[in-house]
Amino acid sequence: MHSLKTPGDVQQLVSAQEWQTRVDLAACYRLIALHGWDDLVFTHISAKVPGTEDFLINPYGLMFHEITASSLVKVDLEGTKQMDSPFEINPAGYTIHSAVHEVRHDVNCVLHTHTAAGVAVSAQQVGILPLSQQSMFVLASLSYHDYEGVALHADEKARLQADLGLSHYMMLRNHGLMTCAASVADAFLMMFIFQRTCEIQLMAQGSGTALSEIPKSILAGTQAMLAGVLRSSTGMGGALPWPALLRKLDEQMPGYAS
Repeated sequence: MHSLKTPGDVQQLVSAQEWQTRVDLAACYRLIALHGWDDLVFTHISAKVPGTEDFLINPYGLMFHEITASSLVKVDLEGTKQMDSPFEINPAGYTIHSAVHEVRHDVNCVLHTHTAAGVAVSAQQVGILPLSQQSMFVLASLSYHDYEGVALHADEKARLQADLGLSHYMMLRNHGLMTCAASVADAFLMMFIFQRTCEIQLMAQGSGTALSEIPKSILAGTQAMLAGVLRSSTGMGGALPWPALLRKLDEQMPGYAS
């Protein structure tokens, strides 16, 4: 393994493809902070290193707004660091992310949050309700995983994998939200939609009036259409807003690409 003396060393030691993944992943961490979806140093986002089974994840102890491309930690599926780093990784983060990367070879990014809205809806037995257009995207590819405590036990991985199946959205009951996608941009856009779905549901439920659910016939048609979109090479279309999101980030929280 290499000993790193300065952040600039990392870019010299990795491929151009890995460096671009690092930049995108660091930007995603900053965007989560910018939207207020972070949870101090907890929760996690991972991205697969192109052409390998290794993945990048946050250095445990840094706030999301501090994370840079160079500071991300590279580990293999066993959780062993593949490049020297002064930081360790979140053990629960390793369990969840390695579980997905082990079995979902179509997934290059996994994003997990503990937002108040997400956890609140995850505590509802009904889960996501078909109340909004946003919810249609989520319901097209949604799975649930029951809470088993802090994800520190390796034997939970098999159950999480089975529950996830081929879905792109997962609600971790009593815990939070997770998205998995072919790119960092897609995973972020999916989380934006998932988070907004939960916020709308809570606002609607708190209105004190009868709710109008989208009919199952419309939901079925929408699910079929969106399932096709999810299987397409462009995924959920995260590449469309991603450059604009990076411009916003460059204005308000620069430095992620270092």
